[in-house]
Amino acid sequence: MAIFTQEKSVNVNGSSVQQNSNHGIVGQQAPSFKAPAFDNGQIREISLSDYRGKWIVLFFYPLDFTFVCPTEILEFNKKTDEFKKKNAQLIGASIDSVYSHKAWCELSQDKGGIGKLNFPLISDITKHLSRDYGVLLEDKGISLRGTFVIDPEGKVRAATIHDLQVGRCVDETLRVLQAFQTGELCPVDWTPGQRTLGKA
Repeated sequence: MAIFTQEKSVNVNGSSVQQNSNHGIVGQQAPSFKAPAFDNGQIREISLSDYRGKWIVLFFYPLDFTFVCPTEILEFNKKTDEFKKKNAQLIGASIDSVYSHKAWCELSQDKGGIGKLNFPLISDITKHLSRDYGVLLEDKGISLRGTFVIDPEGKVRAATIHDLQVGRCVDETLRVLQAFQTGELCPVDWTPGQRTLGKA
């Protein structure tokens, strides 16, 4: 279910991306979804509503069996417990089929796979989800590296989007999550343990 209005096509390094002409989805309800995913060794359907009451970090990546993508996914996987301690669910998504996700996860890292993950990978093979979140490169048919922090009420609190060639910083995603969880004003470079600027 898309919530964008007045979309327009913009050019990103020669590729067409559908972009919202207002201020994007930050501060709005996250687009809902129901999609097949590979999760904990099984193929199953998951939805945004499954995680209501939790914080969600939804991250999009271009493709399975590539170069930058596994470095990001494995770093998220390594820090899964840190996100869980913050009542946050990680969810990865790409336009690959759920069977591609399965094959990639069942292949060891030394053979080009990523091994067992502690969070689901959504198959956005229809590209509806990538389009709803504004990260789909229409002419290439793949997603940019979009990361969305969604609060327990389903509102998007933060969104960052990288072009294809540069991976994101998982520690920064965790820091931003923790900052929003304070419910207070957080100054530049705020980290957990530091003083905030109080309530807005």
